[in-house]
Order: sequence, then structure tokens, then C-alpha cells
Amino acid sequence: MKLAKLFAATALALGSSLAALPAMAQAITPLCSLQAEPTISFVEFPAPNLVLNASGQIVQNGTLTIKGKMRVPNCYGPVSKPGNKLPTVLIMHGSGGVDSRGDFHAQALNAAGFATLEIDMWEARGVTGVANRPALPALTFPDAYYALRFLSTQSNIDINRVGVLGFSWGGVMSLASATQNVVPFGGGLRFKAHVAHYPVCYAYNSPYIPNSGFGSVGNNPLTGAPILIQVGTQDDYDRANSSGDGSLACKALKNSLSAAEQAKIEVVAVDGAYHGWDRLMIPVQGYDPFAHLGADRYNTAARMDIRPNVTKAYEARARLVQFFIKNL
Repeated sequence: MKLAKLFAATALALGSSLAALPAMAQAITPLCSLQAEPTISFVEFPAPNLVLNASGQIVQNGTLTIKGKMRVPNCYGPVSKPGNKLPTVLIMHGSGGVDSRGDFHAQALNAAGFATLEIDMWEARGVTGVANRPALPALTFPDAYYALRFLSTQSNIDINRVGVLGFSWGGVMSLASATQNVVPFGGGLRFKAHVAHYPVCYAYNSPYIPNSGFGSVGNNPLTGAPILIQVGTQDDYDRANSSGDGSLACKALKNSLSAAEQAKIEVVAVDGAYHGWDRLMIPVQGYDPFAHLGADRYNTAARMDIRPNVTKAYEARARLVQFFIKNL
């Protein structure tokens, strides 16, 4: 079954089950700040479980229960007013799973008046990291749009003002959700703005990676929603070696698109930053077959760096908050 048809079919099949999910109430008081405590709840919703069959085709194998952490500000900021429904940002993790990045960015988004929902794509699939994550990002595409469908059931959320922020694998998801081929999962809903941190740009529109089409050049036109990509110049995924510039692949991806699609995309090169610069945790090295422009799939001893950069993390956070303030 073609991916677009599968998306439409699973969207229809699962749509009715979301209506029964309870709405979350909220009380608004003035003056958000970074120190303000949001109301935190833990939620779950169904999503189709996509797998590869013996022929390498994407098929549905039942459903998953995706769990998430909802943060609703008890105050109002630049994007919210007392008594009004809230704009919201969906947050999607990288290959290592949920980590410090989600709360780091959610805190600033909450202070601006946004609700946030961070979902865990791995828990439902029993994934522990790179070694046993899904074979292709396309297998997790439904998670983003079924999170959006869940948000549409919440009485305090403005479903017409929902954006998405993703890191690495989650960044791939953020860009994918900005394309027409993935839209059918939303059952008529769409994201209004997209932020992708280091989304491994060289891998798009690749003849070697199924369902990697991005933009009209990849036979997968964009929805027209604004997109912000932030990527480090030292990113080990998008450069062949330590002398390369890790931001060039994202710039090249943008430049390969039509003028109309380019106008919707901003690429910010974060100077001197490595992959995961906003993961404010101990630096680590790891293996990923997609690293170094895909060369690492032939060298299992290869390692790529994930290094925090405190200054760049706070700068990038401020930039993405302003992006969502402007576009949601």
C-alpha cells in the first residue's frame, strides 16, 4: 500500500477513538515567567503502528498507545490572554529518547504563554536507543499528527495554533509533518509552524532512503507553513569529516526547493555547535549509521559527537520562542 493511502486509511480507522479522551481544564492567572510552575499532566492517545513487511513495504500492524507530558501554563504571556484557548507546541525527542531538551525548551515556551506536549515515541515501541529504533523515520510519522488529533480534543487548546519542535529524529518528524504526503494522518488538521533542530538534512530526497521526499523536488510538496531549521556547523551527521561545515546540507536542501518553498524556510547555522548542542547534559560519543553523510553505516567503529553548548542553547531557545510567537 502506498504511504499516502495508508495514512488516509489509518486516520479514518483511529479517528473516532480520540473523541472519548477527557479534556484538561486550566485556570489562568497573570504574568508568566521562567519560574512560573505550569500544570503538568501525563496523557496518552492511540496511533497506528507502522512496520516494514517482508517485502519492505510499510504496513499497519495494530495500534500503539503513545504517552506524553502536557504542560499548561497557569498564567498568560505574549501569545495568550485570560479565558482564551492556548496555542501549543508539540515536542518530539531524538534517537536517545526523552531527555533534558524537552523541559528546557518547554519552560521558555510556557513562560511565553504556550502549552506544550512532549511525546515519547520510543516507550510504546520498546526502543532503548539507536540500536533498536525503527528502521525508517517514516514508521513514526503518524505520531506527530495523532498527537495533533489528541490536542484537538482538549477544550483549552486552540487547535488552529499548534506548532511542532523536534530534535534530530524528532527534527526529521517536524519537517515531515510540513509535507503534503503526511497530512492525511491529521484528519483535516495541520500544524501551523515547524522548528527542526539538526534534522540530518543530507538524507532528504535521497534515492537510497524510502519516503525521504521533501518539497516539490522530492514529489512531496510542503504545506506552506513556516519552517525554522537550526543546525550546528560542527554537526557530525551533515559533514563527512571534522573539517566540514555541518550546516551546508541544510542550506543546500533549502536551495534545492522552489522559490515559493524556500520563502517559507529559514536555516540558522549555529556557529561552532555540535549535534545536540541544546542537550545540556554530559557530552557523549555514539554510533549512528546515518552519521557523516551516511558513511558510518560502513564503519561500525565510527563515532559522532553530541556536545552541549550552553550559550548557543539559550540563544537557539530564544530564537525558536520568537519564531512561534510570530507564527502561531
